[in-house]
Amino acid sequence: MAEPLDAHYEPDGRPVDEQLADLRVRIDALDVELLSLLNARARLAQAVGEVKKIDGSPVFRPDRELQVIEGLKQRNPGPILPESIGPIWREVMSACRALEAKQRVAFLGPAGTFTEQAMYNYFGSSIEPIACSSFDEIFRAAASGSADYGVVPIENSTEGVVARTLDLLLQSSLTIMGETSLAVQHNLLRKDPGRDGIQVVTAHPQALAQCQGWLSQNLPHAERRAVASNAEGARLAAADPSFAALASERAASMFGLHVVQRAVQDEANNRTRFFILTPAEKHKPAGPTGRDCISLAVSVPNKPGAVHDMLVPLKQHGVSMNRIESRPARSGQWEYVFFVDIVGHPDTPNVAAALEALRAQVSFIKVLGSYPLDAHGSH
Repeated sequence: MAEPLDAHYEPDGRPVDEQLADLRVRIDALDVELLSLLNARARLAQAVGEVKKIDGSPVFRPDRELQVIEGLKQRNPGPILPESIGPIWREVMSACRALEAKQRVAFLGPAGTFTEQAMYNYFGSSIEPIACSSFDEIFRAAASGSADYGVVPIENSTEGVVARTLDLLLQSSLTIMGETSLAVQHNLLRKDPGRDGIQVVTAHPQALAQCQGWLSQNLPHAERRAVASNAEGARLAAADPSFAALASERAASMFGLHVVQRAVQDEANNRTRFFILTPAEKHKPAGPTGRDCISLAVSVPNKPGAVHDMLVPLKQHGVSMNRIESRPARSGQWEYVFFVDIVGHPDTPNVAAALEALRAQVSFIKVLGSYPLDAHGSH
């Protein structure tokens, strides 16, 4: 048995190499004990999975996993930093989940995109990733059952909403069952180590927009070419030395590119928010967590004061609104659909009352999903 987990070590007068050898032996012993404990946890997780099969409960319960991580953060005595707890335990829980069933998750590919990174941050790495070439393909994969979940960007702190995602949410039967946000750093990547000779800068349109100030100042004569993903831009840059890409360091290592310039986005605090989607019929909504959000699509009659009337029920029942966006309803009548995020859970009395009153005010309403807010605090 290894030493107690709260044991401390004080340097002594022995040679450094002897002290290091002793410490490594003790670490190795603790690693063996940790491995034994992890396998014991995995066996219990398997038992939980067998019980879940009785009533058809889902394998993945992000609300429960969030509860576990937050509880461990509160009980953490250190020296491990609180922000390190989440990534460690998310991987542990991902590995345990995979013993029941490996989740198939569709994301915007190829490998190396920020959507892929957000996917692994949310699910852990013990999943079956399914790379898709477009947002439409992600929705199709999740809706058809070829993927259990889909991950799509919904908004960026610099450039605002991703319009195609909003349009697809309105058309789709998928529900939003979670969200995650990611700090996004765009780097200028290239086959050669310098900027000389760059004729084309290629990336996803959102990335090009997020870096337009830097590009105008530093590469004013280079063509800006939009492609389906930043990773696709990195692939093109790897094939042509006159191309440069805007992408992650992960993409640089995957495609063998130099990081010519780091962090070329115009806003230092650049974050992207992602939705986790799944078929509504397969999703068992989580109960209230105390940090919940409801996403709605709402259409109102085209008359004066209609938008004001839409917001009155929220105010009357004390419900906060995080976000409101409008998109053309495509009716040809200059009508709009409003995408609204409100704080709370449908089972909370004041939220339920606000939703009931809202339904009476509007011409159309669709609940896109109810889910726990991201721990990173994207709102």
